[in-house]
Amino acid sequence: MTRKEYNAQVEKVLAYYDKANIVLSPEEKSNVEVADFGLNNIDEIGLQLVVYINTDRVCAKEMVLLPGQTCPEHKHVVTAGQPGKEETFRCRYGEVYLYVSGEKNTDNMKGKIPPSDVTVFHEIVLHPGEQYTIMPETLHWFQGGPEGAVVSEFSTHSTDETDVFTDKNIVREAKIED
Repeated sequence: MTRKEYNAQVEKVLAYYDKANIVLSPEEKSNVEVADFGLNNIDEIGLQLVVYINTDRVCAKEMVLLPGQTCPEHKHVVTAGQPGKEETFRCRYGEVYLYVSGEKNTDNMKGKIPPSDVTVFHEIVLHPGEQYTIMPETLHWFQGGPEGAVVSEFSTHSTDETDVFTDKNIVREAKIED
């Protein structure tokens, strides 16, 4: 992703935080992370976020999914002898289509199967004010609804760099070309 593409993505994301009435400090606005997962298909596969805090015990983030944008299937694994991340997603704006391990529970998925490998199809639809907790080692992927979504994440310590993705082509760290 080029610096120009990255900056354009950040501008879109800041507008979503405004829609959700999420107030960010100037420093937080300058630290928006754009993850394209190395697939160069940010409109379909990607995630934008701000990390408020990530200590040895807790983490809080504010994530944005653009309309139809998917965070690819992954799980949070044991890292440095500590259990994988336990996380709670709370929808703040739009709809979030969350897919987790478990029996498929609908033949009419609200989300669209992304152009990356997915294996879990137990659907949970989150609307503003609704939340769901994902336990460590649980495969999951999630997608923004037609209006996109803003999602608060509250979790144990985040070690996202050690996430295991189903699609082996995924690279967690974004590479920005100037």
